[in-house]
Amino acid sequence: MTDSYENVEELLRATNPQKPVYCIYPRVYQDRTKDFLDGFPGRVLYAVKANNDPGVLKQIFEAGVRHFDCASLPEIELISRVCPGATMYHMNPVRYEGDARRAQEEYGVRHFVVDHHSGLAPLIDEIDPKNSVIFARMAVSHESALENLSAKFGARPENIPALLTAISDTGAEPALAFNVGTGVTDPEAYAYAIGVAKDALEQIPFQIRLLDIGGGFPKSYPGLTVPSLDEYFARIRSAAEELNLADNGELLAEPGRALSAPGLSAVTRVLLRKTDRIYLNDGIYGAFWELRFMGHLLYPCRSFRNGTPLAGETKAFKIFGPTCDSTDILPARVALPANIEVGDHIEFGSLGAYSLSGRTDFNGFYSDNVVSFTNKNARPPE
Repeated sequence: MTDSYENVEELLRATNPQKPVYCIYPRVYQDRTKDFLDGFPGRVLYAVKANNDPGVLKQIFEAGVRHFDCASLPEIELISRVCPGATMYHMNPVRYEGDARRAQEEYGVRHFVVDHHSGLAPLIDEIDPKNSVIFARMAVSHESALENLSAKFGARPENIPALLTAISDTGAEPALAFNVGTGVTDPEAYAYAIGVAKDALEQIPFQIRLLDIGGGFPKSYPGLTVPSLDEYFARIRSAAEELNLADNGELLAEPGRALSAPGLSAVTRVLLRKTDRIYLNDGIYGAFWELRFMGHLLYPCRSFRNGTPLAGETKAFKIFGPTCDSTDILPARVALPANIEVGDHIEFGSLGAYSLSGRTDFNGFYSDNVVSFTNKNARPPE
């Protein structure tokens, strides 16, 4: 069970942690998730890969998400255990042999995806197609995405009609999916991709019911400001009006960062200071691993000494992690109190996405200390 404290000050005073502590802010998760559910014009699937910590999953589930985008059988098993009654979707074209069968027979999974004709027959051999929905994943990208997610998966748009037809011929319900990228900084990207999907769907003699527009919904960070989610939802809603879906047609989305990022922070400790260099107990091989990809460079932060906020004149510091690897360095300087010293703590906010799910134990540095705050007014650094 996750330990609970009133707020970060109580955590620091009570435990003076040596290892990193990852802090769940329940009210932030509740509010963010409900806002997304209220705003998106369709079905919301949380992308488990963004943050698979059980405490975070419970917050998102309790806020109302009942559908989960899973990339593997272990993720399906995790959701089944942590979020009872949830609907799991096996939305990865790559699977271990036998996983689709187990997903359907043991966990009731009905939704699968392929992106090439070669992947269809092996899938059909393992599932009951008449009790399944199979998405054809289409490759489509946009220059506003921080990373192109169609470089690895997705059939070219001109090949989608034949793939959808092949799915239909198996007796499964055909559906269409795409993922325009991660960290999409312009709402127009979704309108563009929906337009490409519309052109492909006009080439088939039947209507589909489900169109999954993927994830990529962004979060603002220091130095990276993106439009509000409402602007994305409005543009998606407008573009979807041009689609010729079945009468009971529905859009699906797979937000990961948009739901998981805001409500988690990392409390780190200063292990060493060398003039303008700070060495922390966490870094690129830990919860900060996403910064290696340079999509964004900073997280908001605040500093503490003996559980009390540390203020005063600031200075730009280079931040290093604790490992022996020289690449274990944050990509941008961080403004911290000029008098910060060994033993002080720094809390980094908006760190919920692609942090806990990918941290390693390289060089023996690892922490699985996750806590939750009970004060409803507690908020992470922003």
